[in-house]
Amino acid sequence: MEFAYKITGGKPVNGKIKCFGAKNFATKAIVASLLSEEKTILYNVPPIGDVDITLELIKSIGVDFIYNKNEYTLEITPSNINVSKVPFPDTGSNRIPILLLGPLLHRFRKAEVPVLGGCKIGARKVDFHLNAIELLGGTIKETDFGYEASSTNGLKGTHINLNYPSVGATESCLLLSVLAEGSTIINNIAMEPEIMELISLLRSMGAIIFTYPERKIRIEGVKKLNGAKYSILGDRIEGASWACLACATDGEMIVDGLSINNLGNFIPYYQQVGGGYELLNNNSIRFFRKNHLCSIMIETDVYPGFSTDWQQPFAILLTQANGVSIIHETVYENRFGYLEALNKLGAKSQLSSHCLGSPCRFQNKNFNHSAIITGPTELIATDSIEVPDLRAGLAYVIAASLAKGTTILTGINNIERGYGNIAERLSNIIDIEKIKI
Repeated sequence: MEFAYKITGGKPVNGKIKCFGAKNFATKAIVASLLSEEKTILYNVPPIGDVDITLELIKSIGVDFIYNKNEYTLEITPSNINVSKVPFPDTGSNRIPILLLGPLLHRFRKAEVPVLGGCKIGARKVDFHLNAIELLGGTIKETDFGYEASSTNGLKGTHINLNYPSVGATESCLLLSVLAEGSTIINNIAMEPEIMELISLLRSMGAIIFTYPERKIRIEGVKKLNGAKYSILGDRIEGASWACLACATDGEMIVDGLSINNLGNFIPYYQQVGGGYELLNNNSIRFFRKNHLCSIMIETDVYPGFSTDWQQPFAILLTQANGVSIIHETVYENRFGYLEALNKLGAKSQLSSHCLGSPCRFQNKNFNHSAIITGPTELIATDSIEVPDLRAGLAYVIAASLAKGTTILTGINNIERGYGNIAERLSNIIDIEKIKI
């Protein structure tokens, strides 16, 4: 049985919502807990599809856990891990399996994980993950099932130079290095807030990790890690999306459970386009439209730059801005597929393979990685839009809330992977209903 969201929009959105814990850290914290044999308790764990898939993965190898979705708490007891091969999950996959190589290699000196899933937004190569295993003294090979790794004599500290500050590769290197023998230097790491949180979690488990300027860390391997108690930070991607919803519809949203410190360069761009905000307390922010919306130029980048996951909801906001706006995507080469459906709602956007901004690694490679959005345009509802991926999915919810009339969003499992049951969460804020199709 499939479900869809039925959304009737065209009015200013006003309401209050609590941000879930960050998907991009919660799932990695679950994996990190497997580095110890002691119990770890995680708080503010979001009840979302990606967490369910990750829990299915760890259950399949013998991990015990108690997940209270009503209180967002998760107790993980990894002492009963009994196999080094992770079966393919029944409910679909995300990009977590490759991160399980680290905990399993440390425990069994061998590991096998299934092929990766997740959103189809670009090549998202795993070369960095695999190279790290080899640099640390392990072996890795690709099989029909996925990836098979071994480390007969255990992993040894080394120097790792990442070609690109990839979040996933940085996470892999951390998980592989904290229990490796000796010292490991990792250069050109990602520095997203979720990475810093992973480092803090690992430190609380007993890992010795030093941070340095210029994207460098040093890990002194330890023989064992202990369990920990740790709270998941609020989801900065979700919070920025609610900010865009408020500003685009000329409404107001109070967002709880979110630190302004984790929004980085989203805030100045939001202010530049005409958005406003007010800090109500350390974890509560009111977002609204402050000025007449004007066009701007945005270039995505690794943190502390403008996040690639912010550009989709921001594109909806730019349809209401006066003039021609530019989004230059420099992180993924295939992230503008959602604009076709947005144009069906009345937006005026077009793509370019040129770097409409600073030259980036996709220059002259024929990827449509720049978008031109002309506004303001009135969005009009359409019968049906299929959600292509997680981040575009929430952008479509914003667009449907802005568009006059009723829109049906299908493929909503892509949304619920990262945001849970949006219809339930937004039921008192917008006109939304989850229906059978």
